[in-house]
Amino acid sequence: MVNIESVSYGYIRVSTREQNEDRQRIAMQGLAVPEENIYMDKQSGKDFQRPQYLKMVRKFKQDDLLYIKSIDRLGRNYEEILEQWRVLTKEKGIDIVVLDMPLLDTRRGKDLMGTFLSDIVLQVLSFVAENERSNIHQRQAEGIAAAKLRGVRFGRPPAPLPANYFSAYQRWKAGVITGTAAAKECGMPLSSFRYRAETWE
Repeated sequence: MVNIESVSYGYIRVSTREQNEDRQRIAMQGLAVPEENIYMDKQSGKDFQRPQYLKMVRKFKQDDLLYIKSIDRLGRNYEEILEQWRVLTKEKGIDIVVLDMPLLDTRRGKDLMGTFLSDIVLQVLSFVAENERSNIHQRQAEGIAAAKLRGVRFGRPPAPLPANYFSAYQRWKAGVITGTAAAKECGMPLSSFRYRAETWE
């Protein structure tokens, strides 16, 4: 039975400052969660060292209720999600509701079978969340490799060559001046002068 003094919380996470949290915030509306009890981190889900999440967890009391939009908003690491779920439900004694997955509602099925089914669903979803993260990294790596094969360059574009570079380069190649002198004429480090020479050739 839920404690009459239990408090509802909502947790929102987006991976970067540029991402929009509106979808998760809208999902929290109508859930009787006080605005001051909605905590949000704009941070990767690779671990649980997130300031707002930790601040929220410190406030939890027995029978409090936590809403999250989907399991991957809680975290991305399979083992850490399972461990954190155990800490929250067993040690803190709170209930968790995953809005996108009604089976993950610890208020239901408090008997052994209900807990067993909830644990199975959680493990499957946690695995899927981490597997998707691995797939995203793999797709990114494959996309970068394919782009490099097409000649796409990554990183900052090289700085324009000094106006006198070609003249200094020709005299250096002809043995008239040393590489150090040529680089100095161009106002470049010797390593940069040689690298640009190799690229230009």
